[in-house]
Amino acid sequence: MARVVIESISKTFQQPKKEPIQALRDINLVVEDQELIVLVGPSGSGKTTLLRLIAGLEEPTQGTVSFNGSVMNLVPPQQRDVAMVFQNYALYPHMTAFENMAFGLKLRKHSKAEIENRVWETAELLGLKPCLDRLPNALSGGERQRVALGRAIVGKPKVLLLDEPLSNLDTSMRAQLRVELARLQARLATTMIYVTHDQVEAMTLGHRIAVLREGTILQVAAPVNVYQWPATLFVAGFIGSPAMNLVRGCLKSEGNAIQFEWNASTGSDGANTLRVPLPERLDKKLSSSVGCPVVLGIRPEHLMINLWPAGESAHGCGKSAELNAVIEVIEARGPETYLHLEMGQHRLTARVDPDFRVHVRQKVVVAFNLEKAHFFDPTTEKALI
Repeated sequence: MARVVIESISKTFQQPKKEPIQALRDINLVVEDQELIVLVGPSGSGKTTLLRLIAGLEEPTQGTVSFNGSVMNLVPPQQRDVAMVFQNYALYPHMTAFENMAFGLKLRKHSKAEIENRVWETAELLGLKPCLDRLPNALSGGERQRVALGRAIVGKPKVLLLDEPLSNLDTSMRAQLRVELARLQARLATTMIYVTHDQVEAMTLGHRIAVLREGTILQVAAPVNVYQWPATLFVAGFIGSPAMNLVRGCLKSEGNAIQFEWNASTGSDGANTLRVPLPERLDKKLSSSVGCPVVLGIRPEHLMINLWPAGESAHGCGKSAELNAVIEVIEARGPETYLHLEMGQHRLTARVDPDFRVHVRQKVVVAFNLEKAHFFDPTTEKALI
């Protein structure tokens, strides 16, 4: 297979009036042999452009793409031993599933026997054997996507590139094919680079994920590490469903302790200013930020809910901040429920057990588990701890 190395890649497009648009800025990324890495980010972040540069469908403005130590910049796409799966399937409508999967092998002059063996082997792997004699318009969306995937892997490429291949499918089919893709990658041991804007796909599929924004990579790490230790404010808000709660305030020194202070009301009179002592383990790490504005981030599962009136800290969550809130929306998801809370000018989301019985407009007490809190610099957006 292949180890893909992307070094200092930048890509600038020229608009009709010659104004430049920089799609990628100094991208550096290493994809190890047999690794499945996911490029995730919002629309316009440069994910597909990076994929097309790897495939050779675009030329970089600067930088290099290497496979196994060999620079690919001047190698045409058909000689890179790369296969690509697109969002829109791109199947030939007049060809059966078998013929679509065999077409690339015929162009490469493989023998008829080898083509049949490879197609049948791939069809068995993807559960497509009953569908091989059907035209694309007689296939379901999931079957078409598997045919497109089969057409890509039947040639046994060094690198498999997938550009949002599941985005046209319904929710249940996407969940099913996510599992099938993960199994397929483990069986084929192929180097895969997968593009998506769906952070759930990124978290469930990737050995590592690379989070992109405006043409730059903000963080590359295993999914659990990106979730638990986001490197920037954007990553913290983008990765996780529902998103991390973010509260703007400042750090103040109170004796030997550091407190996080923020105004929970809509006014500016400070009547509802909350001052919360931070856990001792954070004092040294945040001492240089005392007196500065910061952003506190906390995941919905680290907000503990008590019924009104306030009692002890919810669920014994240790050192915590408690404040009153009103439930705006209850979002039942089956195995869990999300409570969307109003606290003056703030809107927060908490994850609770589905058996926790509350109703809309009910007052509750919210406790922040500060042992799990994150802090970010609002100017640089980088994590402080």
